[in-house]
Amino acid sequence: TVIATCYLKGVSTRRMNDLVASLGINNLSKSQVSEMAKDLDLMVEDFRTRPLDTGPYLYVSCDALTMKVREGGRVVKTSVLLATGVNAEGYRELLGMQVATSESASSWTGFFRDLKARGLNEVYLVTSDAHLGIQHAISDVLPNASWQRCRTHFAKNLSAMVPKTQWPTLSAMFHTIFQQPDSESVWSQAKEVVTFCEQKFPHVADYLEEALDELLAFTNTPKSVWKKIWSNNPTERLNREIRRRTDVVGIFPNRDAVLRLVGAVLAEQHDDWIQQNRYMSLTSLEQTKAMITANVIDADTTTKEVA
Repeated sequence: TVIATCYLKGVSTRRMNDLVASLGINNLSKSQVSEMAKDLDLMVEDFRTRPLDTGPYLYVSCDALTMKVREGGRVVKTSVLLATGVNAEGYRELLGMQVATSESASSWTGFFRDLKARGLNEVYLVTSDAHLGIQHAISDVLPNASWQRCRTHFAKNLSAMVPKTQWPTLSAMFHTIFQQPDSESVWSQAKEVVTFCEQKFPHVADYLEEALDELLAFTNTPKSVWKKIWSNNPTERLNREIRRRTDVVGIFPNRDAVLRLVGAVLAEQHDDWIQQNRYMSLTSLEQTKAMITANVIDADTTTKEVA
């Protein structure tokens, strides 16, 4: 319907009133808009619970958005948990979403378990920020997956550790790590940056050195995918689109309304991704599988040698 389409596109109630007035309908309230848009519910539910049967999903990215909702006569913050992934054909998919009370470990764990029950399998690497809830869930539900700490979020943390006047210098050094031609050079440069920080920013040196394994997890993947997995920037662009649609609502009347609007936006984005060019080439995915196999063989060999 026209109302449902406007709702999905993030058209404000005032602008929607102007539109429907031209159709002979007056005084459209927010509750009426919500009722008319409920035909989206079935579509969103089907999308959110669909089987994840186009895997393996070797690369997954997770993030969360905060939405304000009215509950019990007051306004509370809820977390919308999101997961995207790359399917066996190299296309991006919106794997799932849930509305949770917070980004707790239990919320993320439940979210990942639902994804796994629907078919999420053979995950090689998960990219996210350093939220402890996500880390716990990955370890608990996807124990064989590596965790890639988002370099953009990490850089923001670094910037808060030094005076603004010194950040350009530290930022330039930090980014040289990611400008190297191969994995060995990345690690070598990372150690050079740690040494530099030991002289200029001792407290930063310790923080950086302790994070290298998770920050440079991408080096165990084909170089062709590095830029697509070493940060959550691709997911951040999705978040901005969600915000554009939800900002006109402001405070949602309930959690179902959040599911309806955000879920519909995600379903729309999912369809767009499937119709676009591959996000990762089939060659990159085959190279990833070869690296996984090589790592398993190396691990088995090491175990036998120790035994």
